[in-house]
Amino acid sequence: MIGLSANHNRTGRMFSRTDQSIVGQWWWTVDRVLLSIMLALAGIGIVMVVTGSPPVAERLGLDQYYFFKRHMVFLVPSLLAMVGLSMCSHRTIWRIASVILAGSILCMAFVLVAGAEVKGAQRWIHLPFGSIQPSEFAKPAFAVVIAWFMARQKDQPGFPGDRLAAGLYALLISLLILQPDFGMSMLVTAIIVGQVFLAGLPLRLVVGLGGVAALGGVGAYFGLHHVRSRIDRFLNPETGDTYQIDLARQAFQEGGAFGAGPGQGTVKLAIPDAHTDFVFSVAGEEMGLVLLLIIIGLFAWVILRGLNRVMDSDNMFVILGTGGLLTMFGCQSLVHMGSNLALIPTKGMTLPFLSYGGSSLVAVGIGMGFLLALTRRQGRSTIAKGGMAPKTQMNAS
Repeated sequence: MIGLSANHNRTGRMFSRTDQSIVGQWWWTVDRVLLSIMLALAGIGIVMVVTGSPPVAERLGLDQYYFFKRHMVFLVPSLLAMVGLSMCSHRTIWRIASVILAGSILCMAFVLVAGAEVKGAQRWIHLPFGSIQPSEFAKPAFAVVIAWFMARQKDQPGFPGDRLAAGLYALLISLLILQPDFGMSMLVTAIIVGQVFLAGLPLRLVVGLGGVAALGGVGAYFGLHHVRSRIDRFLNPETGDTYQIDLARQAFQEGGAFGAGPGQGTVKLAIPDAHTDFVFSVAGEEMGLVLLLIIIGLFAWVILRGLNRVMDSDNMFVILGTGGLLTMFGCQSLVHMGSNLALIPTKGMTLPFLSYGGSSLVAVGIGMGFLLALTRRQGRSTIAKGGMAPKTQMNAS
């Protein structure tokens, strides 16, 4: 306790409340609890990649710690991007998001022409240091940009924000379907549906977007063989190979309540993507149910904490941007966990901060940097707590 108190006092002396530097202002306005949870998830992710990736590397004839080393190479810029972006103003955030989204869309168009095809999908650009998946960066940027469009229309009724958001959504979905990437398409749809709901736009728009998602699901089932195969195997396992999901379920069973211990799992040795799409099952085998519940609790804490931070905000850009980013974070986490637990059809999707990944890991850092920036304490009014709220202030306009 004495040590903790001393550290707190040193921090207080380093960053006084009257400190007008960028770092000083950031320290007293950023949600340090939310930041700590994200760093804790990143720490758990390091452990999971260390224990889950060696068998995969050995099967590929690589150095045992190849994926761990690369994970650390990408984790550093991910965390730097998260902290750096969290220091930015709202105006700077939407400008950076606009640049990232524009660049991502151009790269996604390039991917369709000259991208690398992996497992029947054309989603990656190969570079000397590795591969980049542009759609990963488009997700958080899309959430911020359309939040600005919708909020701007609320503030200036003549601004065609809703139409711009709809057009941008249509463009992004078209590029994703052409790759094809059905999972990412559903994630982007979830983002805009959540933001339309939060914006209080007409119910017909929410229903319309839901209809688009339903039609997209039906179209994907009949038009994409791998989507139909996964859904059929989920509904009737006897119709196809369920090797990966059977191993994932076995890993949870072997782990029990307290797990086999870090590095002691045996089922993980046979799981093809133990370091990426099935890292949650590796955590189940080696850390057990107790740690899984802690991990789920940390993910839920991020979402609830983020929502709580904007409960008293009258800034529509902050509300919509935060809602979209949390929808992205929550849905991606649920898809990964649900796939591992065989609660939904298997879908290859990384678990934020925990899975190995280059583009996905850096994109998560960018998205959470946006979230920390939007949830920093500003001048308050009590729109959600019974007070009279002034006219919406668009910091990003």
